[in-house]
Amino acid sequence: MWWPPHDQLAYAGDRVPVWDTRAKGFADPDTRTPLPTFEQACEDLDEPAHVVRFGEQVHVKGILGGTEEAGRHVGYLTKYLTKSVGQAAGLTGTATDAQREHARRLHAELQVTPCSPRCPVWLLYGVQPQGARHSMTPGHCKGKAHKPEHLGIAGRRVLVSRKWSGKTLDDHRAERTAFVRQLLDHAGIRPPTASSETDIPPRPALLLHAVAERQRWKAEYTAAQHAAGESPPDDICSATTEEAA
Repeated sequence: MWWPPHDQLAYAGDRVPVWDTRAKGFADPDTRTPLPTFEQACEDLDEPAHVVRFGEQVHVKGILGGTEEAGRHVGYLTKYLTKSVGQAAGLTGTATDAQREHARRLHAELQVTPCSPRCPVWLLYGVQPQGARHSMTPGHCKGKAHKPEHLGIAGRRVLVSRKWSGKTLDDHRAERTAFVRQLLDHAGIRPPTASSETDIPPRPALLLHAVAERQRWKAEYTAAQHAAGESPPDDICSATTEEAA
């Protein structure tokens, strides 16, 4: 990764670069000299800032006896094992003091580590980020990589479900509906059916009816789970929650 050096802060505290209206860029707070752009800072680099070497790759097989379903199950497990990086890093309620301290130090380091060429953290190292604008605050980036729940991993950690399952949101909804109906039938609870009334109530009445119906469905679904000897999960992570939102 060919980035400018960012191991020693050039600015800190109240002494940070300021926006120069005339130059339409950030400048040194004392000399008013414009800071070099990201491209200019990369021109005379002798060595890369980061080098990543990939070792021997392991191809996991045989989860389901070598069937075609193995890859999909591996992808599904991987998605939810890595969906919340903060939990794995020790930010849960059961974390030890050492784990929480480790996560705190890692997050503090990420606060002064640029996440991309457009990151405002570059201003602390005397470099003007790409696309610099007056609304930027030196050292403060809104990117996901700087947040404690992401801990340096920006964007999606895994592909959305439809990328590896080949199913759309409608397919997932239909599967969930079929599963719930099957569970209710097994518990002897009659699933709700569509109304045959021709008169359409006012919109507020329809909304209140929908809320009450959803609450009733949830109560019946929970009762069916108890009847089947299953314990409802405390935290359900849907494969389509983020997409549906």
